[in-house]
Amino acid sequence: MTVIDPIALTQALIQRPSITPIDAGALDLVEDALGGLGFETHRLRFEEPGADPVDNLYARRGAMAPNFCFAGHTDVVPTGPIERWSAPPFSGVIRDSLIWGRGAADMKGAIAAFIAAAARIIDNGDTPGSISLLITGDEEGPAINGTRKMLGWLADRGERIDHCIVGEPSSAVTLGDVIKVGRRGSINCWLTVAGVQGHVAYPDRARNPIHDLTDFLQSLLAEPVDEGYTDFPPSSLQVTDIRVGNDASNVIPGEATARFNVRFNPNWTGETIEAWIRGRLDAVAARTGARYQLKAIVSGEAFLTTDADFIELVGNAVEAVAGQRPISSTTGGTSDARFIRSYAPVAELGLVGTTIHQVDERTPTEDIHTLSNIYERLLRNYFARYGGGR
Repeated sequence: MTVIDPIALTQALIQRPSITPIDAGALDLVEDALGGLGFETHRLRFEEPGADPVDNLYARRGAMAPNFCFAGHTDVVPTGPIERWSAPPFSGVIRDSLIWGRGAADMKGAIAAFIAAAARIIDNGDTPGSISLLITGDEEGPAINGTRKMLGWLADRGERIDHCIVGEPSSAVTLGDVIKVGRRGSINCWLTVAGVQGHVAYPDRARNPIHDLTDFLQSLLAEPVDEGYTDFPPSSLQVTDIRVGNDASNVIPGEATARFNVRFNPNWTGETIEAWIRGRLDAVAARTGARYQLKAIVSGEAFLTTDADFIELVGNAVEAVAGQRPISSTTGGTSDARFIRSYAPVAELGLVGTTIHQVDERTPTEDIHTLSNIYERLLRNYFARYGGGR
């Protein structure tokens, strides 16, 4: 019988300072624990020009369908000012029934909880199918050489994921109060407007790009992007930066740039929202003669998981263990679920996220135990429902 202590494993993972894209031995810990449970493991390192190389792990136990996959990441965001932490950020110290450290909630605690749950399921022989883990090292970074590349690798091998849980800290206030069943898409845009530099006293000899930039932005902000979508709020365009770089008070600059982001619901795809943006800008350019360039990068498409049976199964497991029925939500930022949704029905279920990315990130030790019990119940119910190669 192999017993995995989720608290000890969480501490050990926190003690690996795996700030994106550095692994710092975190994947070694995961691989060693899974190897002891009979998982076949694959370490995958992907490199692409313009992005840091990233270490990843895929592990699977069993060859029969269905394949239940747990997806997560061992990388963490930087600590911020270390002197402001109540305990060293990579200590994993336990104090006041809380485990402290970067990654405690996002999401090393969830990884440890799932491995502990899988160990109990395997010991009980309740696996008429396969369990797999897809763990990346760049979810907190550009997400170029991680999950997206791993999914391509799996597809090339002809390996199928049937359903997936991502261990992101989905809970809002208490453990299990929220599961994420979808996410908005995200497009980042850089709008550069060309003007004609000149003296402020002779505006007739110049063209002020800041004024033109204001017209372009106003055209994007004048009306709502949309009125919303079922289970989603309206899409939101937010200007995040305006740069000119002009230190002179008597010079009209020659160029101005703005950066903005649109979080879009399933009314749009990355392609159609970019076309909408360009259409608004083109109309201003045609009316005013202003010149612009737009660089747009879609970091994720909007999605909504519509597999009602699977979502109900997840909700039943939470309710049976935590005593509350979770709300299905689509709020928040992006996660690697945005890549997985093209391969399998996916939901996010993890710890409470109130301290993630903050100084003094922490999570109750009892929540890690409870989450492990939820994952165990979910696995047992999942194989009872879908197991046996069906």
